[in-house]
Amino acid sequence: MRRLILISLTTFLLFVSVSFVFAEENPQGQPQGNSAVSSAEAPSVKNVTAIEVKGNKSISTNVIISKMKTRIGSAYQENIISDDLKRLYLLGFFSDIKIDTEAYKDGLKIILNVVERPIIEKINFTGINRITLKEDKIKQQLKSRETQYLDYPSLSEDVRTLKKMYEKIGYNQSDITYKVELNAETNKAVIGFHVVEGQKVRIKDIIIQGNKSFSSGRILKLLKTKRAWFFNAGVLKEEVLSEDMERVKSFYQREGFTDVTVENEINPDAKKAYLLYITIKVVEGKKYLVGSVLIQGNKDITEKAILSRLSECVPGKVFSADAMKKDIISMQGLYFDRGYIAAQVQESVIVNPETSRVDITYAIIENQVVYVDKIKVRGNIKTKDVVIRREMRIHPGEKFDGEKLRRSKERLTNLGYFEEVSYDTEDTQTPDKKNLVVDVKESKTGAFSFGGGYSTVDQFVGFVEVEQKNFDWRNWPYFTGAGQNLKLRASIGNLSNGFELSFTEPWMFDYPVSFGFDLYRRTHDRDTETGYGYDEQVTGGDLRLGKEISEYLRGDLMYRLDQIKISNPSTTTDKDLNDEVGTNVISVISPGLTYDSRDNVFDTRKGNLLTASFDFAGGPLGGDKNYTKFFTRASHYFPMPRGAVLELRGRLGLAEPYGSTEKIPIYERFFAGGAYTIRGYGERKLGPVTNTSDHDPLGGASMAVGNIEYTYPLFSFLKVAAFYDVGNVWEKIGDIFSNKDANGVADSGGLKSGFGLGLRIKTPIGPIMLDYGIPMDKEPGESSKKSGQFHFSASHGF
Repeated sequence: MRRLILISLTTFLLFVSVSFVFAEENPQGQPQGNSAVSSAEAPSVKNVTAIEVKGNKSISTNVIISKMKTRIGSAYQENIISDDLKRLYLLGFFSDIKIDTEAYKDGLKIILNVVERPIIEKINFTGINRITLKEDKIKQQLKSRETQYLDYPSLSEDVRTLKKMYEKIGYNQSDITYKVELNAETNKAVIGFHVVEGQKVRIKDIIIQGNKSFSSGRILKLLKTKRAWFFNAGVLKEEVLSEDMERVKSFYQREGFTDVTVENEINPDAKKAYLLYITIKVVEGKKYLVGSVLIQGNKDITEKAILSRLSECVPGKVFSADAMKKDIISMQGLYFDRGYIAAQVQESVIVNPETSRVDITYAIIENQVVYVDKIKVRGNIKTKDVVIRREMRIHPGEKFDGEKLRRSKERLTNLGYFEEVSYDTEDTQTPDKKNLVVDVKESKTGAFSFGGGYSTVDQFVGFVEVEQKNFDWRNWPYFTGAGQNLKLRASIGNLSNGFELSFTEPWMFDYPVSFGFDLYRRTHDRDTETGYGYDEQVTGGDLRLGKEISEYLRGDLMYRLDQIKISNPSTTTDKDLNDEVGTNVISVISPGLTYDSRDNVFDTRKGNLLTASFDFAGGPLGGDKNYTKFFTRASHYFPMPRGAVLELRGRLGLAEPYGSTEKIPIYERFFAGGAYTIRGYGERKLGPVTNTSDHDPLGGASMAVGNIEYTYPLFSFLKVAAFYDVGNVWEKIGDIFSNKDANGVADSGGLKSGFGLGLRIKTPIGPIMLDYGIPMDKEPGESSKKSGQFHFSASHGF
């Protein structure tokens, strides 16, 4: 009975408690499932009724309020107020900002309490003696500026800047502090930098420790930090020294020492604290070689083809991360050439310390072949799209091909219209298609230039030239954009004068056939020193047609008509020279072939240039002289380390008269010697000469010249060159390479050679070539070998 009464009582109390809670949650008797709250019960949103700014002196209230999103009349929102606070701090005007609110006119007043940063009134320096810059120049190096707001982090950076300036001149122990004087009334600051320069510090010696595989001298060559000696101040620069440590570390890693560590220690001399000893401590570790190389994930390209592209990290070679990256680029390039432009190569390595070998696994994710949807051109302002598109070797619908893209870039660069050429891609709605974007940055293609120069061939020459390499005769009044070439040049000098008008249309009537013409008049006065024993005047012109036969092979056809006058010979006793006096008309047709695979025609590093032309003069073409003439040139360029280039160049010329013409006219003969053929000899001084005391050149019917030239860039505008030249000119075709000299007299072989050094200087008005050649043989007609001589030339285009 008791248990029943207890259960009933407990049930009753539980019912009352639940009812009480339910009543509190629903005081109006609303159903429990309805969560709506009446508008009378929702918390009210107050509006901003006023904004007040306190503490501002230099910055007006209107300026401060204008930078805020909160406005009078708008709803007060905490998140917007927070953003306003951040926005005001970013202005850089204030060192402290507080935002308060108070009730005002049925709303809220926002109160901004700001503390303005002081304005820098003056920056002073004391103790600066060794820095030669004027005070204004020093101030320009600092982040803190007069009339601007004071910023303490900038002051700390300014101290570091001044210390670096002292570091550059060797005062590494200089002590620099600053002091800020504030005027509370004006809120302006005067900053004073105080310098205690100390004594100039020099590096006495650099000691290498721990190096076993490489000599100390080899490591010291890697460093930009040098000890003090006659040609070096021995200044210690902390940043440069840190870079040197990374440079030494990278060198070791490239040589297979993956675990190498490099640290440095700087100690002053015990007696002379301004002399420093730098100790570089090397812990080489083990030298690792490549063990096995495994390819995974390849489907379209065989493992053999992929491995054939690897050249750096192959079994038995030194392992390094840099070498592995080069091989990855080669693999990606192989896939790119086949249209897999999204192919990825992920490398993983397993190091075996016991065998000192590193096993490499390349996991290839080929993805899919991607095709070109559209080709878009960007960046061309003057140049027409068609001029760029016609040079592209890849077309819409074709799969992306790395080799075609590289060749297209070479062709666009060789036009000379663009400073930069680059590619980009755009996604399309089809996953396996992308748009190819060709980005170009146009260069100046038109020029009006005038100036003067000197060469050992023409001596002093002044010129005026107007040229437009991207000409368009239809685009009035700008006349640019169609890729035509127009040049008008006039020159006058001590020995030579000339006038030339040239025009070339690379695509005649929108067909890949070029057309051009030249009109010219040139005169050259007699001068024995430059190899002219007579006065020469040439007036004429030519018509040119050309067509690309293949990607690198081009065919040309030219017809030339010249009137040539020879007068005022240097001697009247030499029959060969007197026979050339008079005026003659030359009518010549010249077919030719050119094979040009150079990577850059303006600054060649690799490739080949082969040219061959055949002149047929007279006969059915008319004119006063009948002859045939063959000339060929071959150049091969080898890329060398550090931007150097080795060029092997050969030239061969053969000429033969026919019909009523007994000898090749002197103006069509071959000449050698001087700046452009065999250096170390006088201009045109090699080959047959007159029997007079002047030994004036007569030229010959055959010529062979070979050149080897190595150029090394010192700066972007300056190269040094070393060369060896060999060759000669012979009177008849049958004498070429014979055991006779140019005049038919037996000698050691008939070839003349020279060697020397030179400079190649790129200037705004054109290139300058300065060579010093030393002859290895005597000139024809001379009893002894001459000393070396300079060859100098300056042209108007580089």
